[in-house]
Amino acid sequence: MAPSPDNALIVQSDCSVLLDVHAPRAENARAALAPFAELAKSPEHVHTFRLTPLSIWNARAAGLPAERMVAALHEHARYPVPPSVEQEILELAARYGRVVITRDGVYLRCTCLDELTAERLARDRDAGQHLAERIDGTSFRVDPGQRGVLKQALLTAGFPADDLAGYVAGEAMEISLRECAASGAPFVVREYQRQAAESFYLAGSERGGSGVIVLPCGAGKTIVGLVAIKMVGQTALVLTTSLTSVKQWRRELLDKTSLRPDDIAEYTGEQKSTGPVTLTTYQILTWRANREGEFPHLELFRARSWGLILYDEVHLLPAPVFRATADLQARRRMGLTATLVREDGREADVFALIGPKRFDVPWKDLERQAWIASATCVEERVPMSAERRMEYALADRRSQFRIAAENPAKMARLRRLLDDHRDGRVLIIGEYIAQVEAIAKELDAPLVTGKTPQSEREQIYDRFRRNELHCIVLSKVGNFAIDLPDADVLIQVSGMFGSRQEEAQRLGRILRPKSDGRTAHFFTLVSRDTREEEFAHHRKLFLTEQGYSYQVVIADDR
Repeated sequence: MAPSPDNALIVQSDCSVLLDVHAPRAENARAALAPFAELAKSPEHVHTFRLTPLSIWNARAAGLPAERMVAALHEHARYPVPPSVEQEILELAARYGRVVITRDGVYLRCTCLDELTAERLARDRDAGQHLAERIDGTSFRVDPGQRGVLKQALLTAGFPADDLAGYVAGEAMEISLRECAASGAPFVVREYQRQAAESFYLAGSERGGSGVIVLPCGAGKTIVGLVAIKMVGQTALVLTTSLTSVKQWRRELLDKTSLRPDDIAEYTGEQKSTGPVTLTTYQILTWRANREGEFPHLELFRARSWGLILYDEVHLLPAPVFRATADLQARRRMGLTATLVREDGREADVFALIGPKRFDVPWKDLERQAWIASATCVEERVPMSAERRMEYALADRRSQFRIAAENPAKMARLRRLLDDHRDGRVLIIGEYIAQVEAIAKELDAPLVTGKTPQSEREQIYDRFRRNELHCIVLSKVGNFAIDLPDADVLIQVSGMFGSRQEEAQRLGRILRPKSDGRTAHFFTLVSRDTREEEFAHHRKLFLTEQGYSYQVVIADDR
């Protein structure tokens, strides 16, 4: 399609792409651009995306041809696409798979497309350390133990490897999916869940068996994991974010698969055992007696001959687990997440060590198909008193954020929202314990924090599911693994600085489809004229990329 003044995209020679949100085809343009670009800024009228090597390589790994990326820009561009941008996309896309790792007896072979690439990588400061043994003009012999660190180095050098070295087999395990869940509810794997698992497994081919599945919260990522475990048919180690998540995985495995209770082991602070399927947490794996000590529980990776290691919420993978995963490249690895965004900037390590993105569905597509609830997002800017504004002005920058976050005036606005949603099933989430404790006391509502015993948490959640409770106050433990499908209102009173991933996870708490089709409501309370506004703007980036718009309401001073 020729450039048109009605088109939404302005493609610039520095590989940034501007999206005019008021253009007639803005949403179509966003949907076409998002699979291979990253959202950088999202003010009211014009959003800025960037074409980066990692965004291009993830798109290629997910099966998007470079020609379709270029065609998408041409179709939605308001002005001619700079030739340099088109060339950059084609060149970056061509680098994916230009280096191939295969099995060569007891060793690995790293083969480059041509001698020029081989010479360039041999002289690279990092990659060259692992490519010292030359076989011929384009190939190197590599120690299998260096497979992970070599892939990291190749990615840093700008040549992401296509890893075809295959995997060792784990212990065989009999598992099948039920046609009807043990709970009596009908159970059918949705088409996109099946496609996601198949895109990871790839019929057992050498290209399958490693990678990341990106699906919204509430879209059934756990079911994708169950299907993958069944496809592999071998022992599985599942890493999760919390003990609550461990219990949730256990319930799903018993409800929807043929596994018996004795087949599922838990390696947690409560008990440490292994079985055909073993569930653990990132916290227990990264525990150590002191800051200089070893991580004794990382030995769990070697406790059995695992056929599949599954990383739930892979965007939260801690650094020690990255290091352990570098040594596990001969095991199948699946990452599940709602967002590839990492606040520490280690998305490249997820790509190299867990695997590239294999499957991704835009949130709005699943909303249109009613697999997740539709949602409205509102940011309410609340004033501070004169005394608190003075305290804020005199504080250092870090203290300023907390002073704004714990603004007492938010309580009055919170009560108004609760009055407006008397029939809602409400979750209130905050970053600071003192704040959520005060809110729970004021509202006479149950509070769940990291110190709440697991048995007490489950009782509170069960009462909410049975409609005996209509409001729960949560600390940041509420960000993950809470199975409360009827929750339809979430009010966040404070958050972790500018965390985009936290914003996505919190919206996900209310995206389970509602039986009556009602809309979910996501409210953020922000102190006006403070740094909290700045962080709130950054937090919205990922959800804006997914097509959600935020209404900003300026609360009055009364």
